[in-house]
Amino acid sequence: MKKIILLLVVFVFLSCKNQAQNQVSTAEISKFENMEKQSIHQCKVQDLEGNEFDFSTLKGKKILVVNTASKCGLTSQYKDLEAIYKKYKDHNFIIIGFPANNFGQQEPGTNEEIGAFCQKNYGVTFPMMSKVSVKGNDRCEVYEFLTQKSKNGLQDSEVEWNFQKYLLNEKGELEKVVSPSVLPTDKEIIEWIEKK
Repeated sequence: MKKIILLLVVFVFLSCKNQAQNQVSTAEISKFENMEKQSIHQCKVQDLEGNEFDFSTLKGKKILVVNTASKCGLTSQYKDLEAIYKKYKDHNFIIIGFPANNFGQQEPGTNEEIGAFCQKNYGVTFPMMSKVSVKGNDRCEVYEFLTQKSKNGLQDSEVEWNFQKYLLNEKGELEKVVSPSVLPTDKEIIEWIEKK
């Protein structure tokens, strides 16, 4: 009889313990699911001229964010970026360039030198921001948002190389990460821009 009572006590104890753990897990999951997805519209940065650029002014536009470099094998993508910007800029679409020197020291110039290079060689008219870091401990706020699922609500990612593209919808929410080797004029990007 004592063994049966002891087994019953152990069973009840374990059942209560499991139920409490399940309640905590459910509460944690509920808390995670109810987290409000952040938006790139919360970010403010400086452009190449040192003026404040507020992403909240881009509400209602699709945004392609790209990290750029002047001395990279992919630098010619500036030409394609400018082409799609000119074609779609009047259709609620914008490109924001972030020069970065994180890969092979391929963006060593000052903001002024970068601006002159982009204008002279590619006639860039889309907004270019001040040079930043896109990875590591000194990663800028925009790339903190773009690369962390806890902030963007979509996925964790690493910036693989220069000219990685991040596609954000009209609400400033991350929708897609596109590899550096994929050209800006690729069907995948054009279909995303044109999708209503």
